[in-house]
Amino acid sequence: MPETCPPFEPESYAAAAAALLGLTLDPAWIAPVTANLRVLAAAAELVEAFPLADEIDSAPRFEA
Repeated sequence: MPETCPPFEPESYAAAAAALLGLTLDPAWIAPVTANLRVLAAAAELVEAFPLADEIDSAPRFEA
C-alpha cells in the first residue's frame, strides 16, 4: 500500500523552518516566500511522479 503524504502547507512550513533556523520573517515577505514554496512543491511533484525502473542507479557525478 503506497504511503500518502499530508497536503503541503507552505505557510506552516515557512513558519516552522524559520523558527528552526532562528530567522524572523518580516510579515511583508511571508506571501512571496509561501508563493515560492508552492512553485517548488509543484516542481517536486513533477519529479516525484516521473516513473523510474527499480534497476536504475543514481549518477555518481553530474557534468554540464
